[in-house]
Amino acid sequence: MHDLTTRPVTRQTFDEVIVPTYAPAAMVPVRAQGLDLWDQSGKHYLDFTSGIAVSSLGHCHPGVVDAATKQMNTLWHLGNGYTNEPVLRLASALVEATFADRAFFCNSGAEANEAALKLARKYAHEKFGPHKSRIVSCLSSFHGRTLFTVSVGGQPKYTEGFEPLPPSLDHIPYNDIAAAKAAIKDDVCAVIVEPIQGEGGVVPGDVAYLQALRELCNQTGALLIFDEVQSGVGRTGHFYCYQGKGVTPDILTSAKALGNGFPIGAMLTTNEIAKHLGVGSHGTTYGGNPLATTVALKVVETINQPAFLARVREASAKLFTQLAALAGEYPQVFGQVRGEGLLIGLPMAGDFKGKAKDLQKAAEAEGLMVLIAGPDVLRLAPALIVSDAQIDAAMAMLRTATAKLVAAQAK
Repeated sequence: MHDLTTRPVTRQTFDEVIVPTYAPAAMVPVRAQGLDLWDQSGKHYLDFTSGIAVSSLGHCHPGVVDAATKQMNTLWHLGNGYTNEPVLRLASALVEATFADRAFFCNSGAEANEAALKLARKYAHEKFGPHKSRIVSCLSSFHGRTLFTVSVGGQPKYTEGFEPLPPSLDHIPYNDIAAAKAAIKDDVCAVIVEPIQGEGGVVPGDVAYLQALRELCNQTGALLIFDEVQSGVGRTGHFYCYQGKGVTPDILTSAKALGNGFPIGAMLTTNEIAKHLGVGSHGTTYGGNPLATTVALKVVETINQPAFLARVREASAKLFTQLAALAGEYPQVFGQVRGEGLLIGLPMAGDFKGKAKDLQKAAEAEGLMVLIAGPDVLRLAPALIVSDAQIDAAMAMLRTATAKLVAAQAK
């Protein structure tokens, strides 16, 4: 009889005991530090996924580990009958760093978006009446997996079989101002948009488009919600992406990198809007617990520094230059590199369309972990602390993987 904590488990165990919502890689990671990761067999990988733009300070960042350990030995959880010091410090820091006056904390990006959408409905009901309830979002968007957020997300493959879906939701093409003007009328309570579409293929929002959404919301009394779950907390070289676009939302949602891997989500908004979520109108058991908020505060303190963000932009420029060179060498494989900061998409072209997963697997064989964003786009989202040497190493592995993929295709 094995001790429960040491019993042998393998990738095969996943297929035996886990609900089959994922098809994870064959290798099982067991240990990591910074951007270095090792699997069960001891093989080393360079991690350019950061857990889908989450571990932005790298794995086991010493400052974050230290903050978490101290808090673990102090106070973990209270429940929402009490507040606590770390949550008040984190809320204060986020309010000081953004347009917002108020923060609501939860455990994930989906929950942050759920809170934002519920708030927008409540605000419109109380201010204008129940007729103002329609929500407009973009095709190819991704806002989470709850029934409400997945319905608002513009990817039908994620809602199939879960009908009936919540009503009064419209989807419009991204970066299409004419479509936005046609859709955003007086019955709209909220427009939710990613300033960069992440899962939808790493597509940056045009400044003119985001400005148009802002103006249309101003005209109709709708609230503009920016989903910054993937683009926030330094990922684009700004603390939040909206700060680089010069367009300010009414509500902003954040998660992923906010906790560097510890589950936390946040919804940020103004005093005027926040007052519509009164006592008892929304909540969550774990949201804003002292452990999660301690971790997030350390992350915010580390990333929201001018020198740190300047380095993200510098690393981005280096990676973009090298990826553009790779795409130039293999025009039959790649389209034009796109993205912002260290959220980068490399579209597959020609006969290699739909083969992003094949390239991902080829890169993994070379020791490089990368992501995909749909079947046609290779996605890179390394930790924001990535070094020039690590960028060079990753590019060497990606070049080898590409050459092998091309050779295999030619057979």
